[in-house]
Amino acid sequence: MNREDFEILKTGIIYFDNGATTLKPKPVVDAIVDYYTNYTANAHRGDYDNSLKVDEKYEAVREKVKMLLHCEKSSEVVFTSGATDSLNRIVFGFMKYYLKPGDEVLLTKAEHASNVLPWLELEKEIGIVVKYIPLTSTNEVSMDNVRSSITNRTKVISIAHITNVLGDVRPIAEIGKLCKEKGILFVVDAAQSVPHRKVDVQEANIDFLAFSAHKMLGPTGVGVLYGRYELLNQLHPTVLGGGMNATFTSDGDFTWKSLPSRLEAGTPNIAGVIGLGAAIDYLLSIGMDTIQKYEADLRHYLLTELQKIPNVVLYNEKIASSNIAFNLKDVFSQDTALYLNHYHICVRAGNHCAKMLKDELHVNNTCRISLYFYNTKEEVDTLVRVLKNSEDIFRVIL
Repeated sequence: MNREDFEILKTGIIYFDNGATTLKPKPVVDAIVDYYTNYTANAHRGDYDNSLKVDEKYEAVREKVKMLLHCEKSSEVVFTSGATDSLNRIVFGFMKYYLKPGDEVLLTKAEHASNVLPWLELEKEIGIVVKYIPLTSTNEVSMDNVRSSITNRTKVISIAHITNVLGDVRPIAEIGKLCKEKGILFVVDAAQSVPHRKVDVQEANIDFLAFSAHKMLGPTGVGVLYGRYELLNQLHPTVLGGGMNATFTSDGDFTWKSLPSRLEAGTPNIAGVIGLGAAIDYLLSIGMDTIQKYEADLRHYLLTELQKIPNVVLYNEKIASSNIAFNLKDVFSQDTALYLNHYHICVRAGNHCAKMLKDELHVNNTCRISLYFYNTKEEVDTLVRVLKNSEDIFRVIL
């Protein structure tokens, strides 16, 4: 689907590492080049035509994100350097001042490092208690396990909508409803879901959400922090400087601007934000429902073919997203990835920044195939053929 827009695919690579970052279509690249070539200027700084055009383009992307997430207000959208930055701002700009010693935060052991390490650091700093919702036998999050994990000290649930390794899809609408009923704040890492399906922050009662542009056809180094306005308005700036202040004087008096400017200090990644806007336009022109269905069909085809290979060990057969985690029996995952690379097939190998997941999978490293809408059955067939012939793996890689 739409493969003609991806110049890199003409090189002959088969790219199955979309969970790490996606390829960039021509309209996104063109939008970035257009900014750098035809109307370069800073944002929110100038009173001349090019600068005013930058302001218009930049703020238009905020409106696009609002539409994409179904936010109530565009001022609930803050541009950051990525999902990692967004999650750190949530933890250290809001939760650090909101939580008290002994307050509990619920995560899972399948979370990405970006949704674990800030909480562990805050645990050391102010004495919160980090706990983990048990996963089911298929390594998924069930509502029964969520409910049984909540105590009268639970103040936050912070989980991925879709995890980056196994790709399990969490019931965020149900969790959000439960959080609202119990007065628990709900934080969602949406880095792996926003690129692949519709996400509605109001419908799911999400208080804070984070995602990155580069996992959804956009450039690296830009992301989004969404926060429900009354909460986001309490978030302390973690970076101070130009653009976010209304006044400051030599006697130490200063005031901040209103949202979202208060949380966007310094020169922003203007080209990145413009590229994100082009990526949103591109995805919506295809349709998120169309993308989700196409990926589901392709994953089913891939899974069916992989199940026919005796030495392939699968870890998430029952998961309904675009990821498949596997190993070749008795082969180190990085060796498998090097073998596939010999045939120009790109997959991810390792622990995928989810180092606690080994407690649940009982294996340290896996290979991950992560699909996107520009992948094809023909590419799957090539992958399967190469894996079927993997008895020569060490002759190839050594």
